[in-house]
Amino acid sequence: MSGERVSGLRERTRRAVRAELAELAIGLFVERGYEETKVEDVAAAAGLSKRSFFRYFPSKEDVVFGDVEELADEVAAAVRARPADEPPWTVLRIVLREREEHIHAAQRDPAVLRLIESTPALRARLHQRRDAMRGRIAAALRERPGAGLDAFAADLLTGCAGAALDAAGREWLRRGGDVDRGELVDRAFAALAPVP
Repeated sequence: MSGERVSGLRERTRRAVRAELAELAIGLFVERGYEETKVEDVAAAAGLSKRSFFRYFPSKEDVVFGDVEELADEVAAAVRARPADEPPWTVLRIVLREREEHIHAAQRDPAVLRLIESTPALRARLHQRRDAMRGRIAAALRERPGAGLDAFAADLLTGCAGAALDAAGREWLRRGGDVDRGELVDRAFAALAPVP
């Protein structure tokens, strides 16, 4: 087996373990409460040591939010790859709509969203992660050929796009998850569309 294939296999195994550990942890957080569930509890339930847990996640909060850095890179690359003549708001709408499910993958369960909303540490980490992701996406918008956007415009558009996703997520939660989240995203982007 070549070194590349072994490395790929290791990475897939690592992702699978991360996903399993995250699912287990989130289940415990929802059942017992976030503050009441210690890293040791999650590690023990997974048959791991506390030290092994931290090989997969840098902190307890990070278990809830998945692979945000990878997702940020993916979204930024997709933004850069859109046609040069496409308006920035259209770029954001298309790219974020296509990836909305992935963006909210760890938070598709209303119980998980309620957990995040009711836990200050998770809300704080969510905002920190979103800010970092928006910064990367704003930079990607500015890097597009012929974009001609200054930092202010890119930040504003990216912030509005994030607000659209947030509003769609909150409405989805209010409706108990019984509405098409993609439709809500489309409505939010239409409501915030810049006037030419």
